[in-house]
Amino acid sequence: MAHLIRHKLSNKLTNAANTVSNKSQAKVSGVFARLGFQAATDEEGVGFAECDDLDYDYRQGMQMDVLQGEDEGGQVEGEGEGELDGDSHYQRDGTGHAPGLKTGVSLDEEKPKITTWEAGWNVTNAIQGMFVLGLPYAILHGGYLGLFLIIFAAVVCCYTGKILIACLYEEDEDGRQVRVRDSYVDIANACCAPRFPALGGHVVNVAQIIELVMTCILYVVVSGNLMVNSFPGFPVSQKAWSVVATVALLPCAFLKNLKAVSKFSLLCTLAHFVINVLVIAYCLSRARDWAWDKVKFYIDVKKFPISIGIIVFSYTSQIFLPSLEGNMSKPSEFHCMMDWTHISACVLKGLFALVAYLTWADATKEVITDNLPSTIRAVVNLFLVSKALLSYPLPFFAAVEVLEKSFFQDGGRAMFPDCYGPTGQLKSWGLGLRIGLVVFTLLMAVFVPHFALLMGLTGSLTGAGLCFLLPSLFHLKLQWRKLLWHHVFFDVAIFVIGGICAISGFIHSVEGLIEAYTYDLHD
Repeated sequence: MAHLIRHKLSNKLTNAANTVSNKSQAKVSGVFARLGFQAATDEEGVGFAECDDLDYDYRQGMQMDVLQGEDEGGQVEGEGEGELDGDSHYQRDGTGHAPGLKTGVSLDEEKPKITTWEAGWNVTNAIQGMFVLGLPYAILHGGYLGLFLIIFAAVVCCYTGKILIACLYEEDEDGRQVRVRDSYVDIANACCAPRFPALGGHVVNVAQIIELVMTCILYVVVSGNLMVNSFPGFPVSQKAWSVVATVALLPCAFLKNLKAVSKFSLLCTLAHFVINVLVIAYCLSRARDWAWDKVKFYIDVKKFPISIGIIVFSYTSQIFLPSLEGNMSKPSEFHCMMDWTHISACVLKGLFALVAYLTWADATKEVITDNLPSTIRAVVNLFLVSKALLSYPLPFFAAVEVLEKSFFQDGGRAMFPDCYGPTGQLKSWGLGLRIGLVVFTLLMAVFVPHFALLMGLTGSLTGAGLCFLLPSLFHLKLQWRKLLWHHVFFDVAIFVIGGICAISGFIHSVEGLIEAYTYDLHD
C-alpha cells in the first residue's frame, strides 16, 4: 500500500515538473518568436522535411519489406516497371536519391554531379573576375589599408558564403544535418514565413536576376571595349565588336548543367593565370624602379570609397553557392573548397595589386592594362576578352536557372509550362528563352547609356544586399538557437558594415547619374 502511494506521488511530482518546464520553455520561445529570431517550434523542427514525415522505425520496416520482396536472383519485385514508390532509397544522412519528379528518373541522373575541384573552379571564376584589373587603383587611394581590405574582404565573403549554405540545412530528430532547402529563394521564404511566405523569395529573385543579367551585360560591354582598344586601326566600332562577342556566346543557350559550365570556368582560370603572369612579368622587369616610398599609410577620403567597391565586389560569389553546393558530389567538402579558393584569391590579388602599383605608382590608371606598352597591351587584352567570354556562362546559367524556377513549371506552382520534356530534353520555348536572354544582354550593352554608373547603382544595392546584408540576417533568423556570442557579433557587424557600403555606393551612383544626364556625359 505504501509502495502504491509513493508511486502515485512520484507520478504527480513528475507531471508537475514537466508542466512547469514546458510552460517555461513556451514562454522563452514566445519571447524569441516575438523578437523574430525563432525559425520554428519544436514540433515544426521535428517535422521540417517531407522525408521525415514517418518515424525512423517505420522507415526501417518499409526497408525490410522491400528487402523481403527480392526474389532469389536478387531482383526487386516490380523492377523494370519503374521505381517503387515509397522510401526505399532514403538514407539518414540525406544523401539518398530523391524520387524522380517526372518519369521516375532521379535528379542525380538528370543533372550530373560536379567534383569539389570543379566547384572550386566555378568559385574562382566568380571571385577572380574582371575587377582584379582595378585593384592596383585601389592601392593608389588606399595604400596599406587597401592591402588590408583585400584580406578582410576575402575573410568576410568566405564567412558569409558558409553561413548562407548553413541556412540550407536543419537538424533531424537524430541530430543530423539534412538539406531541407535548395536555393537562396527557399532561405528567404523560410525567414519570412509564416506571415509573408513568398515575399522574401520575390525580393531575392528580383535582386538575383538584376545582378546576374547586369553581370552578363558587363562582360559583353568589356569585350567590345577591349577589342576596340586592341585594334584601334580597324574600321570596327565597339557596338560591332559587341555583336561579334554575342554571336560567340550564343552556344551558351544549349548549356544544361554545371558540369559543362565548370569546363568554361577552368579555361577562364587558365586565361586569368596567363594575364597575371604577363602583367607581373613586365612589372618584375622594372623592379629596380619600384616606388616603395609611394605606398601610403593614409587614405584619400574622397576616392577611397571607390576602392572599397572595387575590392568588395571582386569577391562576390554568394548567388552561385547554393546551386554549386547542391550539385557537388561531396557537399561535406564545401567549407574546405571555400577556404582554399578565397585564400588563393587573396594571395594572388594582393600580390598583383602591390606589384602593379609599385611599378607605376601615382600614374596607376583605373584599369591597369592601360598602363602597359601598346604591344603587350594588345596581347593582354586578347586574353581578357577570352576571360570575359569564358566568364559569361556561369552568371548566364544561374540567371536561366532562376528564371526557369520562378516562371516555369516547378511542381505546379509556376505560371508557364516546364522547359524540359519527359526525358530531360530542352523544349523549343526553353531554348527560345535562353536565346532571348543572350540577345537581351546584347541590346542592353549597345543601347543603354551610362552603363558604368547603372552597374555601380545596381551593384551597390543588389551586390551588398545579396553578399552581406541578407546572409547575415538569414543566419541570425534561422540558426539563432545554435549561434555562439561571437557568431552573433560577426553577423551584426557584417550587416552594419554592408549597410553602410550599400548606402554610400547608392548615394555616389545616383549623384553620378544626375551629373551624367545633366551635362550629357558619356562613359
